Amino acid sequence: MSNYIGIRHEDKYVMERRAPLTPSHVERLIKHQKLDFIVQSSTKRIFKDDEYLKAGALVADNLKDCNVILGVKEMPLDFFEQGKTYVFFSHVIKGQKYNMPMLKRMMEMGCNLIDYERIVDEQNKRLIFFGKYAGLAGMINSFWSLGLRLKYYGYDTPFLKIKQAHLYDSLKEAKDSVSCVGQMIAEEGLHPDLRPLVIGFTGYGNVSLGAQEICGLLPVKEISTEKLLNLTDREKLPNNIIYKVVFKEKHISQHLETPDDFFLHDYYINPKNYKSVFEQYVPHLSVLMNCMFWDAKYPKLLTKGYLESLFAGDRPKLTVIGDITCDPDGSIECTHHGTEIEDPIFVYNPKTKTYTMGHEGEGILDMAVDILPSELPRDSSHGFADALMNFIKPIAFADYDLPFEDIDLPKSLKKALILHKGKLTPEYEYIGNFLNLD
Repeated sequence: MSNYIGIRHEDKYVMERRAPLTPSHVERLIKHQKLDFIVQSSTKRIFKDDEYLKAGALVADNLKDCNVILGVKEMPLDFFEQGKTYVFFSHVIKGQKYNMPMLKRMMEMGCNLIDYERIVDEQNKRLIFFGKYAGLAGMINSFWSLGLRLKYYGYDTPFLKIKQAHLYDSLKEAKDSVSCVGQMIAEEGLHPDLRPLVIGFTGYGNVSLGAQEICGLLPVKEISTEKLLNLTDREKLPNNIIYKVVFKEKHISQHLETPDDFFLHDYYINPKNYKSVFEQYVPHLSVLMNCMFWDAKYPKLLTKGYLESLFAGDRPKLTVIGDITCDPDGSIECTHHGTEIEDPIFVYNPKTKTYTMGHEGEGILDMAVDILPSELPRDSSHGFADALMNFIKPIAFADYDLPFEDIDLPKSLKKALILHKGKLTPEYEYIGNFLNLD
């Protein structure tokens, strides 16, 4: 088998235009590490075939000659070939039902699977990610959504000047647009009825930091959760300041037996001993940006039942949810599925438990695009490739025919090896419980 490294074209979504390595990164890897690349031809990828050809790669319709294949999103069942190594975001580590057929096919074909999400350091911190760009695009989209939703309620605001993220040519252009809106708010203010406009962020990792970076282009004042609960004297508050609050685990959940004590390590080990207390903050928020990792073993942030009670009386303050985490029926229970870039927002009516695509109708607007980094495809691909390129050579030259314990891979990569010759590696054997294997 050849030593070519393949870069697959993305086909899961119409608007998926990212690449794991950009032409400039491929050129550096060819020149300095003597690696060979074949790039699968694509008419929609943000980087053109000619750019990869100029970088020194080959361009072909298929990757039959490659023994290592890099992608971004999940791959179709008929793409996998016997004994090859695939590197992509597989979304299988939670036992995601919709990806179990793909994993089973890879096992049948004796494939090796390395998942970017599991390339982590000794502290379990991810080393390769698009997360910041999800936050950047998610906040841009949420401001765009807010402008549309407030217009529906009869308020013309500067947020109407913000476009959906993918309509900008670059992140810089998007930031310049948001900055202009920020200047307008600072100088002219918002309608007094909207005071105080409060944006809440769950989480404080890369996704949240990206969202907060865009939010910081507006005239923002950060406040504590305690101050949020006392932000009630609306008439005395300025209308040219937007308030921001960041929620950590200790604000969101409470121990069932010792509510005054919160130990982060215990929370992650014993989540069943905790309940959500997040609902106390929700009536004070205008926009909720959900940016934190969530798993089914943790308490939900917003249930459909709570939203029903929230909307039982007058229209509540909460206007937009930017669900960047985007777990269907997950932490934000009304996010029933991720949306596509072409049709990114819907309104959930808690009274009728129905959904309407777009920004109109009674209820809460939910922005839930599940490939947000692809709305900034050039910038996000460059950032991702910067982190990935140092791992390419060890991935390409590892001898996967050796027993798992003898494979010469850095610890961070070995930890990300979910399948080895079609078998779940020791750390991921639990996934077998989701496969319905005989």
